[in-house]
Amino acid sequence: MENEIITNRDFIVFGMQGWDIEIGCNPRNISLVMANNNNRVLYINKPIDRITYLKGAAKKDKKLQSRVDSWKKGIGELTEVKKDIHVLNPRTIYESTNFLPEGKLYDFFNRLNAKRLAKQINKAIKTLEFKNPIIFIDDDFVKGFYLKDLIPNDLSVYYLRDFLIYYPYFDKRASLLPKLIEKSDVVVGNSLYFKNYCLQFNSNSSDIGQGCETAVFQKDTYTKPEDLKNIRGPVIGYCGALLYNRLDVKLLEEVAAQKKEWSFVFVGKEDGVFAASSLHQLPNVYFLGAKSFDEVPAYIHYFDVCINPQIVNMITIGNYPLKIDEYLAAGKPVVATDTEAMEMFKEHCYLGTTVEDYIRNIDKALNEPNAETLNAERKKFAQSHSWEASVNKIYQAINAFKKSNV
Repeated sequence: MENEIITNRDFIVFGMQGWDIEIGCNPRNISLVMANNNNRVLYINKPIDRITYLKGAAKKDKKLQSRVDSWKKGIGELTEVKKDIHVLNPRTIYESTNFLPEGKLYDFFNRLNAKRLAKQINKAIKTLEFKNPIIFIDDDFVKGFYLKDLIPNDLSVYYLRDFLIYYPYFDKRASLLPKLIEKSDVVVGNSLYFKNYCLQFNSNSSDIGQGCETAVFQKDTYTKPEDLKNIRGPVIGYCGALLYNRLDVKLLEEVAAQKKEWSFVFVGKEDGVFAASSLHQLPNVYFLGAKSFDEVPAYIHYFDVCINPQIVNMITIGNYPLKIDEYLAAGKPVVATDTEAMEMFKEHCYLGTTVEDYIRNIDKALNEPNAETLNAERKKFAQSHSWEASVNKIYQAINAFKKSNV
């Protein structure tokens, strides 16, 4: 039973990101697999909050405007976006609560928001004739805290994939995370670190790994991007957001300064710390800006070595390194920071922590004697991290819980 794929069930997915986010997101990809397994999915877009609405942010953001249109006029309230997937823009608004201190007043308004949201979800459940749904709460332990209590359900699953408690908006509500983990029927995390964290509060906790859309990185040929054509090799590249609280800026500055014969290329939007760093003064460092998801594979294809110079802190410590799968899916040698989450990649990546480690490992990666064989092994390994494999582990966790509670 534990290995059976779940079919012909109804799932309610409360996503951290909206369905209409421009880039891929975990709850949307999970929903697509669930629907492909002949399940029905009701995907919940979070309502706009009152302060955001009063500031007029919806006038500049089509996604927010769609939430307002549904709330005020019922436009686009419930839409079938794909076969067996309906997206709900709830006809409600969140009262802004984050300025409130911990206590009864905050709890009152957080529960009020949840009641309003649950009323809209329950209305959609009735419209769609959902039966005994499984609730899947993606990451947001604040707005998802009361949903299990307010929506009739067969069981609830909480999915931890980011340590939100260490982010400014969520840190004031950190006490809710272990409470939600404890009261959920099943808990899944996308890394071993998160599984071990959750096991402190709920014995029904599993590591489901991470899905990756590997196919887009595995073409044999790509057109070389114009802004790469005049950069001499070897090219050491990174694709992703350039954030000081996720990447080790000082390590990058030192490695690039010492190895002027290598070109370092960064593809992604910079924060203020990166923009002010000495990397911008080095002639062998190139910042190419943010690119669309469809453009990224071509850049990776023309990198000689891919890097993930992660800084280790409580924000990053448990995160699954999705970009490693993307690099490996392209067959590229990878040099990354040695963390607990990287343990599963150690046979296919060069791992280290210091400037000396990075220089030594990049040199190894540039001079692999059996590169073709290693490239094929890397691609094969990345292919095993599919969304189907990750969702199957969610099913296994649900089946194991149900079996133990017969």
